[in-house]
Amino acid sequence: MVKIRLSRVGAKNRPSYRVVVMDSRSPRDGAYIDKIGHYDPLTDPETVSIDTEKALEWLRQGAQPTEAVARLLKKVGVTENVHA
Repeated sequence: MVKIRLSRVGAKNRPSYRVVVMDSRSPRDGAYIDKIGHYDPLTDPETVSIDTEKALEWLRQGAQPTEAVARLLKKVGVTENVHA
């Protein structure tokens, strides 16, 4: 199954994350199929940048977001477009 999930990047104690599409059996920081955005929880407010067109394309093809990514997609406004 293909999932949309977070992949950790950044230095020790300074995490930032890529929003990536990858096989569910791959390790967290393993090879990914496509990078669709990034997320930085340390800024105030937290920075979320997601390519909405790529995200919609992958969701329409059946990719399942994790809980954390689903929250980010809702924040950006991608979730409403999937159902439309």
